[in-house]
Amino acid sequence: MNRRQFLATSTLAAAPLILPASRLFGAETPSNKLNLALLGAYGRGHAHWDVLATQNLVALCDVNEKHLALAAERFPGARRYVDWRECLEHPDLDGIVVCTLDHTHAMIALRALKRNLHIFLEKPLGITVEEARLVRAAYLERRDRVATQVGTQRHAHPNFNRVRELIRDGILGELEEACAWGDRQYRRNGYPPAQGEPPPELHYDLWLGPASFHPYNPEYFAGAVGMNCLQWNMYWDFGSGQVGDMGAHTMDLVWNAIDATHPTSATATGDPFNPEVTPVELAAHFEHPANAWRPAIKVSWYQGGRLPESPSKWVDLRKIGHGALFTGTRGHLICDFTNRLVIPLGNRADLTYYRPRAETEVLPTMRGFVEQWFTACRDPKRHSTSCNFDYNGLMTEQQMLGLAAYRAGRQLAYDGATGRVTNDAAANQFLRRTYRDGWPLEA
Repeated sequence: MNRRQFLATSTLAAAPLILPASRLFGAETPSNKLNLALLGAYGRGHAHWDVLATQNLVALCDVNEKHLALAAERFPGARRYVDWRECLEHPDLDGIVVCTLDHTHAMIALRALKRNLHIFLEKPLGITVEEARLVRAAYLERRDRVATQVGTQRHAHPNFNRVRELIRDGILGELEEACAWGDRQYRRNGYPPAQGEPPPELHYDLWLGPASFHPYNPEYFAGAVGMNCLQWNMYWDFGSGQVGDMGAHTMDLVWNAIDATHPTSATATGDPFNPEVTPVELAAHFEHPANAWRPAIKVSWYQGGRLPESPSKWVDLRKIGHGALFTGTRGHLICDFTNRLVIPLGNRADLTYYRPRAETEVLPTMRGFVEQWFTACRDPKRHSTSCNFDYNGLMTEQQMLGLAAYRAGRQLAYDGATGRVTNDAAANQFLRRTYRDGWPLEA
C-alpha cells in the first residue's frame, strides 16, 4: 500500500461512524433537518458552512485531506470522503451541496439525480451544451421528487425582481433586445507545465477527475480561498472561462426578465482561438423566438472589455463591471446586480402608458437563497426554487452554445428540440467533450 492509499484508508477509518438515521419524512423523525453532504468541503464550500450548520451535515468530501480536516473541525460528526462517487453512496442522504471543479458539476448532478437526491450546485451547471441538456432533462423527469438550485446567489437581490417587473409591465414599450456583460480579464497562454509533485494530502488524480491528464503544477491551487477557480476555469478541460463564471451570474439578470427557452441561432467572435484556453474577449449573439408577451428578440453576451453601445452619451458602460442592458421601443434599462436606471426614449416615452405596481403587487423578496432550496427539499411539489435545473439549464445551454459558435467561427442555426446544429454538421462536435477513461458521463 503506497502512502496515498494509506492516507485515504486511514482517513476513512478514522472518520466517525454514521449509523443509518430515520428518513427525513418518517413519522418518528424528531426534527425536520436535512441529511446533507458537502462536496468540495473547503474553498467555495467554506462559504456554505454557516448555513449548512442549520441542517444535519453528515458527510464531507474533498480531494485535499487537509481541507477535509479543516471542515471536520466545524462538522466533527460528518464522515469524510476523498472521492465524490463514494460520498454519493453515504447512507440516508437527502441532498448534496456541490462546490467541486466546474468540469465535474454535470457528472455529479447526473449521478445524484439517479439517486433522487436534492442538489444545490454551484455554477456553472455544466461546461458544454450536452451537459446542460442532460442535467436539465434528468431533473425534469424528477422535478416533483427532487429540489435543485444552481448557485447564482446574486439572484436573491431584490433588484432582479424590480428589473423583471419593469420589463414585463412595459416601461420600455415592446422589448427588442437584451444583453449582459462582464469585464474580468485573466489571460493565460496555455496549461501550466509540469512543476514538482502533488503534496501527499492531495489526491491529484481525483482532482483531475474526468478531464484529460495534465501534469501537476502548484499554480492550479494558488489564489484566495473561495476564489481559486480563477486559477483553472479558463482552461477548456476544466471550465468555460468567464462564460460559465461571472457570465452565469450576469446573464441571469437578463434571463430572469425575458422568459426565454432555446435560441434559434448563435454567433460569436473573440480572441484568436486557443485550443487550451477559453477566450478573454468575446461577443456572442443569440436569436430567441417570440413568446406570449414579447416579440422575437436578440440576446447578447459580452466579456473581457467588449461592450454593447451605450444608449446615452451620459452613461459610460465601462464603469459597470458586470451589467445588463434592455432596449425597447420606448426606452432603455441599464442595471447591475443591485441598481437600475431607466432612460425614456425622447418624445416616444412620456410614461403615461406605464402604471407602477402597487406595494402589494411587487414580487416578494427572497429570504435566503440556500434556505429557499431547503424549503423546496422538504416538499418539492409545493415549493419551488428560483434557479432550478430547468431555468438555469436553459440559460447554461445558451451560453455554452455561444462558445460552440465561437469555436466554429460562423453563425450556427440551432434546433433546441434535438440539441443539434442544423447548418453545420461538423460544429456539433463543439456541443460536447470527451471524458477520461473510467469517468463516464451517465445520462
